[in-house]
Amino acid sequence: MPIHTRLTVAPHAAADAEFLAVPFGPDLEPAVELPIPLAALLAHYQVKGEPGEVLELPVAHGDGVRRILLYGIGDDLRKAGAALGGRVKGRPSLTILLPPSGDLAALVESALLAVYTFTIGEIRTKAVEEIVFVGGDAAAIRRGEAAARATAVARDLVNTPASVKTPGWLAAQAVEFGAGAGLGVRVDTELTGFGGIRAVGQGSANPPCLVEMTYEPASYDRHVVLVGKGITFDSGGLSLKTSEGMKTMKTDMAGGAAIIAAMGALAEFGSGVRVTGLIACAENAFSGSSQRPSDVIVQYGGRTVEVLNTDAEGRLVLADALAYADAELNPDALVDIATLTGAAKVALGAGIGALYANDESLAAELLAASERTGDRLWRMPLIDDYLSDLDSDVADLANVDKRMSGVAGSVAAALFLREFVGKRPWAHLDIAGPARAEKGATGFGVRMLLDWLS
Repeated sequence: MPIHTRLTVAPHAAADAEFLAVPFGPDLEPAVELPIPLAALLAHYQVKGEPGEVLELPVAHGDGVRRILLYGIGDDLRKAGAALGGRVKGRPSLTILLPPSGDLAALVESALLAVYTFTIGEIRTKAVEEIVFVGGDAAAIRRGEAAARATAVARDLVNTPASVKTPGWLAAQAVEFGAGAGLGVRVDTELTGFGGIRAVGQGSANPPCLVEMTYEPASYDRHVVLVGKGITFDSGGLSLKTSEGMKTMKTDMAGGAAIIAAMGALAEFGSGVRVTGLIACAENAFSGSSQRPSDVIVQYGGRTVEVLNTDAEGRLVLADALAYADAELNPDALVDIATLTGAAKVALGAGIGALYANDESLAAELLAASERTGDRLWRMPLIDDYLSDLDSDVADLANVDKRMSGVAGSVAAALFLREFVGKRPWAHLDIAGPARAEKGATGFGVRMLLDWLS
């Protein structure tokens, strides 16, 4: 479910606050009277006030007891907020005294995201009803709240089961969120010229579509197009995945979800950039009408692709959307985001997304935004020597390495996509690792995109 926790900003903590979180650190004394001197507490618990450290202290309060949570801040308020939210999950309320400096928006955002829960049926963990933030800049607090709620939207979309989440359902969510945010939204179900999206979706009873969302501020001098992979379930098609490999495939539209969520929050962030979001939606199913290995498809704009592996379908739908953006939308920059390759996760693990780019300035901007928001990216190389691995004897390109070696699979996928962006500044974010966590979706990319576009 989304974040139902109410956020309140107050000048002072209520006298009856059940959980009162108080910051501390090597150079910051707690702003409340403690029953035991701080130095003795630190020595006893062997803590230093580092981010993520939380000490729970019962203190007398009238005839009862209240709890003070001493939380370390160090130089990472994001980690501090996450630790606090995790500590009180399931409790009715939390009051947080904010530190005098630092990235307060990050603390607010991470505390709210830490109390996020998604479930279908009976809710086993009761939501935290209210978090009260005391002190600090109100604008920073509201910015953190907006980022958290947008990220929760993406998590909800990704966590929704594929039995509900058809391409049409995902498009309907984009229409709903777009309407609420004052965006223009168009859903193309005819897909004339979009050979990649049509081919990937032709094996499913749930037809594919292309969603186009438009945010246009009163004045702007830059137009960015975001392209998201919206594969609502990926069986692999005729190149069938294993049962184990399919278990997380309801999340294969995490890139598209990140774009829907970010687009819906652009106005709240006061973005002065015109942004078009394209989400290529399809279900990669196994049936008699599925595309076959060795099929040749015609992508948007006329380039032909030999499909050697139907499980490399994400690049086919993205290629259509990228080519359409280049030909029809005239953007100043193109950025695509997708759970594209397992190879990216092998290379960088589950916590970092792979960044490929043909433009140094664009790459630097995205890397800086990733550092500020915690949606971490690592720059990967576009190795031109590997492009010949995608040669085809019967088409302009093959969709995978013709030797099927699987070597440098993430690089090969990025090189494939680069063929469809023309001469535009372009970046590709492969988020197959960080988009998914053990307990569900992370909403990776939403905060980074909002930061960059703001």
